[in-house]
Amino acid sequence: MIKKILISQPRPLNERNPYTEMSKQFDVEFDFRQLIHIEGLDAREFRLQRINPLDYTAVILNSRMGIEHYFRMCEEMRLKVPDSMHYYCISETVGNYLQKYIQYRKRKVFFSENNRFEDLLPAMFRRPQEKYLMVLSDIHNDEQINMFAEHNITVKPAIMYRTVSSKWDESTPFDYDMVALFTPSGVKSIQENFPNWEQGKTLIAAFGVGTAQALEEAGYRVDIRVPNEKHQSLTAAIHDYLEQHQADE
Repeated sequence: MIKKILISQPRPLNERNPYTEMSKQFDVEFDFRQLIHIEGLDAREFRLQRINPLDYTAVILNSRMGIEHYFRMCEEMRLKVPDSMHYYCISETVGNYLQKYIQYRKRKVFFSENNRFEDLLPAMFRRPQEKYLMVLSDIHNDEQINMFAEHNITVKPAIMYRTVSSKWDESTPFDYDMVALFTPSGVKSIQENFPNWEQGKTLIAAFGVGTAQALEEAGYRVDIRVPNEKHQSLTAAIHDYLEQHQADE
C-alpha cells in the first residue's frame, strides 16, 4: 500500500491541482521537496571560459533564469549591455521577461511561437553578420548548438549557472513508498544525500529518458517511465498506477 510519495518539485501554488485530488481519492500523502537548486557562477569562474559577453551582438535565451544570470553576470563584470543587443528567445513568455532588464522593442527581441529554436532561423538568416552567445547551465546537451551549426550559424555556449544538490535535512527521514524524479540531477542528489540508501520496495517514477538512464546507471530500479505511449506527464502516470494497484494492496 502506497501511503507517502515524494514529488521532487515545488508544491503547486494552486490548491486545486491533480496531487490534491489524488491525495483525497487514494488516501496518499504527497511531500514536495526540491532535491536540486540553481547557483550562479561568479565572474571569476565565468572568466575561465575566456568569454566577453560584449563580443557578441546577440544572445540566445532558453529560460527566464538564463535572462537573470546573463544580466547578473554582465553587472558583476561591470559591463554595460548595449541598446543594440539582439535577443533570440525560446518563447514569447521568455521574451516578455526581458522587460525587467531592457526597454523592450520588437525589432531587437525575437521569439518562437512554438517553443522551438528552429522557428528563429528565418530571423537569423536575415542577419548573417550576427554573433551569437547562448546562455546555458552546466547541465545541458548540445542539441540546439548542433542544430544551429547544421544551418551554418555559429553559436558560442556560455555557462553562467549550475545545478547543485540541495542538502537534505537530517532530521527528515527518507521513508517514501514512491519517489518521483524529473532530472538526472535529482538522481545525483539522492546519491549524495543518501549514499547508503537501498531502494528495496520503494517505487521510482522517472520523467525523461535521461532521468531513467541516470537511475539505471546508479543501480536503481525504474518502475514508472514517462513519457510513454499512454502518458505524457508523470502526474497522469502516477494517478494511473494508484488507480490500478492501490485498491488491490
